[in-house]
Amino acid sequence: MASPRKCPVSICEKWGIKPITKNNILYFYIPLQSASSYAGLSVNVVNPNFVSRLIPNRDITSLLLVNSVVGAGLHIYNRPHLLRASPKERVLFSAYGAVVFSFGSVLLWAVIRSLIPDRASLCTVLGLSSSVALLGIGKKYLDYIDTSCGY
Repeated sequence: MASPRKCPVSICEKWGIKPITKNNILYFYIPLQSASSYAGLSVNVVNPNFVSRLIPNRDITSLLLVNSVVGAGLHIYNRPHLLRASPKERVLFSAYGAVVFSFGSVLLWAVIRSLIPDRASLCTVLGLSSSVALLGIGKKYLDYIDTSCGY
């Protein structure tokens, strides 16, 4: 006997796929997509030759950085601990957090690049792994703040 078919909705929920709504686009899908830009930015900073071989004649550093800042800012803006702040304060706090996080990461990657021997594969692995680690730590930090505020 054939096994029963699973409902596509439950499969989507299991994989973390959310329905397409304005809020999900702004506060889930754009930040999720910007995480890939953040990872790309890390590779671009620690191993610029790799990205320039993939995309010749274009410097995409600014595009990756802006995309990372926007996604991080939207993610922070929608966190429960900021819901009681005025819209102006939410924008200010989320922009500050996103800029400090992104530019601080770029500075860290530039330091890593200067300290590591000129081995492209090592630089790429360190860049990607540090971006994943920093994203995870940042998410855990924001979750902690939300929990500490009673959310």
